[in-house]
Amino acid sequence: MTASARPGHRRHRHPLRLVTLLLVAAGTGSAGLAARAQNAPALPSPRSQRPLPMAALPPAPPPVGMPRLAREVSCPSLQRQVAQVLGEERSRWSVSVADGSGRLLADVNGRQPRVPASNQKLVSSAFALDRLGPDYRLSTQLWRLQNGTLRLTGQGDPDLALPQLQRFAQLAMAAGANSPEGGGPVRLELAEEASQNWWPSGWHVADRAYAYGAPITRLAITSNAIDDAVSNPPSRLQTLLRRAMNQGGGSPLQLTLVSARQPLPADAVLIHEEPSTSMHGLLSLANTESHNFTAEVLLRQAAGTWDVAEASRLNTIWLGEQGLPMEGVRVADGSGLDRANRVTSRFLVALLLRMDHHPYARDYISSMAIAGRRGTLRNLYKGTSLDGRLFAKTGTLTGVRSISGVLQTPDGPRYVSAVSAGAGAPNTTIGRVLREVQAVGACPSAI
Repeated sequence: MTASARPGHRRHRHPLRLVTLLLVAAGTGSAGLAARAQNAPALPSPRSQRPLPMAALPPAPPPVGMPRLAREVSCPSLQRQVAQVLGEERSRWSVSVADGSGRLLADVNGRQPRVPASNQKLVSSAFALDRLGPDYRLSTQLWRLQNGTLRLTGQGDPDLALPQLQRFAQLAMAAGANSPEGGGPVRLELAEEASQNWWPSGWHVADRAYAYGAPITRLAITSNAIDDAVSNPPSRLQTLLRRAMNQGGGSPLQLTLVSARQPLPADAVLIHEEPSTSMHGLLSLANTESHNFTAEVLLRQAAGTWDVAEASRLNTIWLGEQGLPMEGVRVADGSGLDRANRVTSRFLVALLLRMDHHPYARDYISSMAIAGRRGTLRNLYKGTSLDGRLFAKTGTLTGVRSISGVLQTPDGPRYVSAVSAGAGAPNTTIGRVLREVQAVGACPSAI
């Protein structure tokens, strides 16, 4: 969700359609190595050959199944067509297009750093999927400490709600009744981040009042939003817990806030755990519905720290390890609401190309919105040739519009990123660019 409009309702979960994997990564690992060994020419015995002068070796090619984005444009016709579509607003746009082999088919201002808006979620979700894996789930847990005190810990489950909270309350009452102290109050610690860590520093104060700018906390009921943001999540959580326990007629409740960074004692005993939706569900919340809270949680969990500056640094390191063009790239948060984020369209296209050849490519690509069908693209390009063929992430901030994703064409997938800064009618322009890219024969695949 972006800052372009105030949300007046909670999101609703939609069934996710299965999508066909756009590009099957070539095999790697032991099987791939064996295949290459079988095709390698037999080497002559060194005894039967005179030594030959050594020539300088060319740069090593990318790994099999892992193409890298080329540096030079190889399709002049598409380059001209894209430039013609952008026209006099060319300076306000960055557009890059690549194919599945890594050829750079068109590029206009592709090295110019731009504010990505919610296209930043492509970065944080890729990081999370690679680091955490497709089977990962967030967890909210109730623990019993050695002295009988209970502690509730969490990882920012965006779907944590009243039913789960009521189960925790019932279990806390039961655990309190069975404590060595007998009928004393139930002592429950809530492990949470300090208030100065609830928002990335670059989020505008005005945005923090709306649901899309809700505070990022570990124990967040309904993602810390009702119609607007919940300004004090721990206070709301305590109120809801007291209400649930009073309704159950249990023992008095003694609540204490503790730092989530305080280590859990080694002898703590797990009483109950509430898992989140699947990683695919979390990715879809971030990339299909553009849910800022979820994207921020994914960044932090992937990095292993809830210090957003450190998490952003670790995300940046990971991006560099993927061999992506990092010049001008800056990670400031996980959602794109921070205007300090910077990307280039070449970087985003290279990221899409990399992730479509990733072992978890299906999970990544299928988490995106679909033109005319689903998510933030459900009402865009409906009934056109793009309908159902564009899997992409949208982004919107005041003065910024971005769409980056994978476009299915008769000649294979095309990786497209279009980021505008102050352009007029950006959706129309992006649609025209995409239809040029879609044109059969404009840039036939390399043989």
